Amino acid sequence: MDENDLSYQIRGAIFTTYNALGPGLLESAYEAVLAHVLTDSGLNVERQVLLPIIFNDIELDAGYRIDLLINKLVILEIKSVETLAPVHHKQVLTYLKLSGLRLGLLVNFNTVDIKDSIHRKVNGL
Repeated sequence: MDENDLSYQIRGAIFTTYNALGPGLLESAYEAVLAHVLTDSGLNVERQVLLPIIFNDIELDAGYRIDLLINKLVILEIKSVETLAPVHHKQVLTYLKLSGLRLGLLVNFNTVDIKDSIHRKVNGL
């Protein structure tokens, strides 16, 4: 299964989670439910994955964490904010660059229309 196939399945899980919970909860609630829904669908899901910075060939733990890493291919960054800021989009792009992965999804659950709050970010895909 490639990144595009995974993206389709992840979007379905996002819709399932949003329809069950609605807006207004903490990011951690959406992360827990999404991880459960994705795992139940047969995907490998890792939560709060350490994302080190490599500087001068030294791996440094700077405290960055990927919210969800699906099948070691797709980053899912979860937000529950009034409005996504440009820095949220750049965060996903930076995570893709640091990890060497090619696809990330940014989702904001604090919305009235979830389909408009899922953003696809690519790194050489």
